[in-house]
Amino acid sequence: MAKKGKDYLGFGRVVSIILAIIPITALIFGMVTRIKEGKIVAAILRLILGWNIIWIVDLILMIVSGRILRLLNV
Repeated sequence: MAKKGKDYLGFGRVVSIILAIIPITALIFGMVTRIKEGKIVAAILRLILGWNIIWIVDLILMIVSGRILRLLNV
């Protein structure tokens, strides 16, 4: 599982924020993080929906809390 406050493969918060700013890296690292947590359906939804509102919400949440959006936590 991802460490609390260190999503995006355990990188530090500043590096994670920089990666979240760039849409393609946010999509890739968001999917990899969800797959690493064992949430395959959430990773697929991130692929389908990741280019719109999820990217903006991920960016805001990364700045505020250091974590990405958990759309499906099942």
